[in-house]
Amino acid sequence: MNLTGIISISGKPGLYKVVAQAKNSVIVESLEDSKRIPAYATDRISALDDISIYTYGDDKPLKEIYADIFKKENGGPVLSHKEDIKKLTAYLAEILPDYDQERVYPSDIKKLFQWYNLLHKSGNLKIEEAETKSEEVAEVKETKEKKAPATKKAATAKKPAAAAAPKKTAAKTAGAAKATKTVQRKAGSN
Repeated sequence: MNLTGIISISGKPGLYKVVAQAKNSVIVESLEDSKRIPAYATDRISALDDISIYTYGDDKPLKEIYADIFKKENGGPVLSHKEDIKKLTAYLAEILPDYDQERVYPSDIKKLFQWYNLLHKSGNLKIEEAETKSEEVAEVKETKEKKAPATKKAATAKKPAAAAAPKKTAAKTAGAAKATKTVQRKAGSN
């Protein structure tokens, strides 16, 4: 899951995607209705990339939890955040059995499911494995294409270097002749 550039603004419902930067704010676009609004430095902004869920062990990043839900639901939507909190906590316990029940509040669980459904509806939930495989294939093709022209360039680069070598010796010879003439003139003037 790639949640880069997707944020939550405290006091404003939904999720937003960072679009541009203005002088004193950041321009964000709502994932629900595509309306653009400014988000100021005084707003409490949270990047979804930085959010994690408390567990009894190490905290688990939100994108990993969403990847687990995505796999479990076969790419479909999950329970609505308006469902009974008992259903939501039971579902979260299936996905993340060791989440810290004392530190993860019911409002956090509701946000978790609401955000997942918003991301799913807007088309921002994608498995990275498929993306990385296609990127790896593209990189392999690019490296093959770059290697072929590079060998031709290397062969042509060697030829001018070899041709330039006699010019340097000729220049050295001409310089030596001038130096000899200068020495002869000085010797003749004495």
